[in-house]
Amino acid sequence: MKKNKKVIITCAVTGAMHTPTMSDALPFTPEDIAQQSVDAAEAGASIIHLHARNPETGEPTGDPKVYEQFLPVINERTDAVINLTTGGSPTMTVEERLWAAMEVKPEMCSLNMGSLNFAMFPLADRYKSWKYSWEEPYVRNSDDFIFRNTFRDIEKIMNIMGEHGTKFEHECYDVGHLYNLAYFADRGLIKPPFFIQTIFGIMGGIGADEDNLMFMRKTADKLFGDDYHWSVLAAGKNQMPFSTQAALMGGNVRVGLEDSLFIGRGELATSNAQQVSKIKRILSEFSLEIATPEEARQILNLKGKDKVSF
Repeated sequence: MKKNKKVIITCAVTGAMHTPTMSDALPFTPEDIAQQSVDAAEAGASIIHLHARNPETGEPTGDPKVYEQFLPVINERTDAVINLTTGGSPTMTVEERLWAAMEVKPEMCSLNMGSLNFAMFPLADRYKSWKYSWEEPYVRNSDDFIFRNTFRDIEKIMNIMGEHGTKFEHECYDVGHLYNLAYFADRGLIKPPFFIQTIFGIMGGIGADEDNLMFMRKTADKLFGDDYHWSVLAAGKNQMPFSTQAALMGGNVRVGLEDSLFIGRGELATSNAQQVSKIKRILSEFSLEIATPEEARQILNLKGKDKVSF
């Protein structure tokens, strides 16, 4: 693994799995997504990872017209790297997930490195009422969700976005996803340095325990040597402990309301910026320096914000 002197903080602002009922802080209007992104960048995030939501209901959408309501604002008000999802939600087709990214040609996109069951249905019993009618069936029916990314899907996304100079946050939810990435790297469809986001604690993916953290890191080292930069996110209560441990091991971190709605035990976060500020404060206590957006661009070999289409 390439070891950086500075830690890259990614903030995943809204995602597609949590719903408005679960937290009043979860942004879903373009104005709120933009403001929370700007605030997260000012708090120390150098990469902002973005999904879009229906402005009226908070339901996930891939409509470029919605993205166009907040991307230019974020780009104008911050120097942050904008990282667009190609994951969308498990209910979207590959074409729907790629729709916005193809139009706006961002510096980075997320890319799930395989298919998996992606579930959160146990959460449904926590809520007695819901703000919007789509939420409860969406959450309960996640026991039947398959997040699809076949080898054909992945190659399609790599080819289409690669033509625009977009690089990827390779999201690996289990050890097999690292081997999938190695297959595409060996074929030369993607070039180093790879930005590998190892993900822990999602129902359907690898569990959030220290042995798995070490195993994923060792496997990535074996497969990619010095050709990758490592980042870690963990869902829910494991967000801050795993981020801290990864950074102390020379890695980068991701926080945000997409991954956890909480700031502490039983305490909902008030914003994305609150989570960014917390992890920055923790890392600073260990004398770890935080990368600026421009430093993140240099580390990851990105094309630059002047070469996007928004």
